[in-house]
Amino acid sequence: MHDICDDLAAEKADLVTILEGLDDESWDLATPAEGWTIRDQVSHLAFFDEKALEAHRDPAAFVAALADVAGLMETHLERGRAMTPGELLAWWQEANAALVGAYRTLDPSQKVVWYGPPMAARSKITARLMETWAHGQDVVDALGVVRKPTRRLRHVCHIGVRARAYAFSVNGLPNPDRDVYVELAAPDGSTWTWGDPGAADRVTGSALGFALLVTQRRHRTDVEVVATGAVADRWLDIAQAFAGPPGPGRAPGQFAPS
Repeated sequence: MHDICDDLAAEKADLVTILEGLDDESWDLATPAEGWTIRDQVSHLAFFDEKALEAHRDPAAFVAALADVAGLMETHLERGRAMTPGELLAWWQEANAALVGAYRTLDPSQKVVWYGPPMAARSKITARLMETWAHGQDVVDALGVVRKPTRRLRHVCHIGVRARAYAFSVNGLPNPDRDVYVELAAPDGSTWTWGDPGAADRVTGSALGFALLVTQRRHRTDVEVVATGAVADRWLDIAQAFAGPPGPGRAPGQFAPS
C-alpha cells in the first residue's frame, strides 16, 4: 500500500506543478471532455478523492448518498466553479493528501464500498491514480502540453487489462472465453506483459498508447497499439479502464498519433 500510495501522490504532484503555473483565465479553458473546463477536471478529482476517503471512514454515509449519484455529479462541479483557482487547488491537494494518508494503513485486500461492487483498498488507490492520470491528460491536452510518461503508467495499463471483461459487459456483449496476451513497451525501454504468451489473440504496442486508449483519451487509430485476433481486435474498439457506461471517447485524428 505504501508503494501505490506513493505513486498516487507523485502523480498528483506532477499535475499540481502544471496547474500552479496557470493564470486564472486558463482554469476556464475547455478540455476535450465536452462541457468540462480545466477547473471541472480538478473539481472532479478533488470530489472523488473525498468520496474515496468517505467510503473507507463512513461507508454508511457513502452508501446513503448513492441515491442521488446524478445530483452529486452536477453539484461537485458547481462547488469547484464557485472557488478561486487557489481555493480549488488547495481543495484537491488536501483531499488527496487525506486519502493517501488514510489508505497507507489499510490491508491491500480490505474491501471498500464504491459505485458498484466493493473494491479492494489497493485497487481503489490504483483506480484513483488512473483517474488522476486520465483527467490530467485532459488538462494537458487543453494546454497543448506534452507530459513525459513514467513507470506509473503500468498501473493504468494494468487496470485496462483487468477491465477487459467489464468492457465487454458494459457494452452488452458476452465476454469471449479466450485469453489475450498483452505486451507493451514501457517508458524506460523495458517490456510489460500480461496473460499467456502462447495465446492466439495479442495486443502489442506502446504503454503510453495503450493507457491513452483504455482511458479513452485517444481514438484507437491514433495510438501505437496493434491487435492480433478477433477477440483482441474487438476489445480495442471498446476498451475502458473506468467504471460506468461507455464514454464517447475521442474522434479519429483529433490528436496527433502518440
